[in-house]
Amino acid sequence: MLKNASLSFSLIIAKVYHFWYTFAMKYYDTIYEYAANNYGLITSVIAKTLGIPNIELVKLAHRGRVKRLGYGVYRIIQYIPTIWDKYAEALAFAGDGAIIYGESVLAMHGLALVNPSVIYVATQRKIRKKLPKYITVIFSEKILDGIIYEGIAAQKVFDAILACRNTIMSDRLIHAANEAEGQGLISKAEAKIVRKELR
Repeated sequence: MLKNASLSFSLIIAKVYHFWYTFAMKYYDTIYEYAANNYGLITSVIAKTLGIPNIELVKLAHRGRVKRLGYGVYRIIQYIPTIWDKYAEALAFAGDGAIIYGESVLAMHGLALVNPSVIYVATQRKIRKKLPKYITVIFSEKILDGIIYEGIAAQKVFDAILACRNTIMSDRLIHAANEAEGQGLISKAEAKIVRKELR
């Protein structure tokens, strides 16, 4: 009789585990579907909008299905890295409405020979949470005109070039404008404005 009770208890545990696993995988499938199109990233804020409680992200991180990058930011494990990852991560940490800014926009496109040690992110929102050291936030009271490059919200290249006039030599910025025009990142008229303003 003790053997039968033990067997029944094992079956109950197995059923509970099966139910939990099926439920957890449903969450993971939703997370994967979103993250696969977002540089492998998902935030607790986005997860909540998808109907996934934050505790489920924590559980999936403990089980090695996602990796916690920092406060509220996770990446799925099955992900192939790209050169754009750090920019996408910076925006995930900064939150809704943030855009890549200034030198970092030029670095994204290989312009002006810049390679800043930090990623500059501009936002209208005050960010109170602690961010990784490689992210520098620039607060802007006005709405910044942004554009999407490779799925990443960023300042327009034209605006980024002009925003760097106090930190990068004019000759390099003019060269960057010429290259950007050649790549179709700025218009001929915008390149002309840069050359006029920086000479």
